[in-house]
Amino acid sequence: MKKVLSLMLLAGMLSFYACGPSAEEKAAAEKAKADSVKAVEDAAKAAKEAATQDSLAKVKAMQDSMDKAKAMEDSMKNAKGGKKMKGKK
Repeated sequence: MKKVLSLMLLAGMLSFYACGPSAEEKAAAEKAKADSVKAVEDAAKAAKEAATQDSLAKVKAMQDSMDKAKAMEDSMKNAKGGKKMKGKK
């Protein structure tokens, strides 16, 4: 009886082992994983590019603001006959 029970137990274990994923299922899982990684990398690249563009836009806006301030200062200097503004060196 013990031998029959042992053989049945061994057969059951082998049947569980044989029911594992097939090569196609493993390949599909690897492809899904690769696709997921690529999607995350693409999203990170897009976010980095967007951050770079935002930074460049802020720098350009600051430069434009500084140029306008310089132009205003120059026009005020010219309007007063080239004299320096009070309080400025």
